[in-house]
Amino acid sequence: MPSFGPIPPACYVNLLANQSNKEGEISGSLTAAFTIEFFSSQLRMQVMFVCRVALKLKSLPRSRLFSNGCRHDLSKVIAELNQEMESVFGEPPASSPAGSLESQPMAQESHLLTNDVTQKESLSRLTHIGSKGEAQMVDISSKEITKRVAVASCKVMLGQKVFDLVSANQMQKGDVLGVAKIAGVCGAKQTSNLIPLCHNINLSHVHLDLTLNPRDLSVEIEGQAVSTGKTGVEMEALTAVTIAGLTVYDMCKAASKDIVLTDVRLEHKSGGKSGDWSRKK
Repeated sequence: MPSFGPIPPACYVNLLANQSNKEGEISGSLTAAFTIEFFSSQLRMQVMFVCRVALKLKSLPRSRLFSNGCRHDLSKVIAELNQEMESVFGEPPASSPAGSLESQPMAQESHLLTNDVTQKESLSRLTHIGSKGEAQMVDISSKEITKRVAVASCKVMLGQKVFDLVSANQMQKGDVLGVAKIAGVCGAKQTSNLIPLCHNINLSHVHLDLTLNPRDLSVEIEGQAVSTGKTGVEMEALTAVTIAGLTVYDMCKAASKDIVLTDVRLEHKSGGKSGDWSRKK
């Protein structure tokens, strides 16, 4: 009988490699088979559930399908079917092998997000709306007295024709900017009469600046209101610039109806519990 001698070491390596490849192929095949079986069982359960729902609904009287009691019947049918499916297949499987583990951080994240939203809503709730949704004037009797300052602004777009007339002070009603400035001061002092739930406060100072801007043919209006009290003066500053802007419109409307009052906004406020705020920050 012929002798083949010892097997070279290189052959051992090839044999081991071939065996490893076969084991990998077997493992991959088993994983694929498990995955297919997993999703197949899921599909079978869903199909069975839908069929059972159809049979249950078929047994209900047709006249009740669109009645108010149908929701209760449908919920009862679904609950019974869920119990039936669990008795056959056991507890419902997770959507993925690590489903239960993945759901925990998601639930925690959702809980934290809900708390964050609730806190923000409580901080930014409308103080002029009561618990039952009714309008109310805020009780400020417990607040501290501090210096309050607010600056607001707006812009009146004149157009070329009106801008030239205002610049030359040739409007029929007279000094547009001078009258508008006085009107703004008067408007600030009447704020509580114009805004229903606004507090009647003692103003320490009201000042307005009206500037012609040749770049966009507008009047830029800035107003400041100052008070020492228990509530802010934002509304007084906003009312001052708005009334000044409306006065510009009234003084110029004979020359053009195309004038636009725009960009009414708060620029800065200070004082009170909420502290300082600035649009430029």
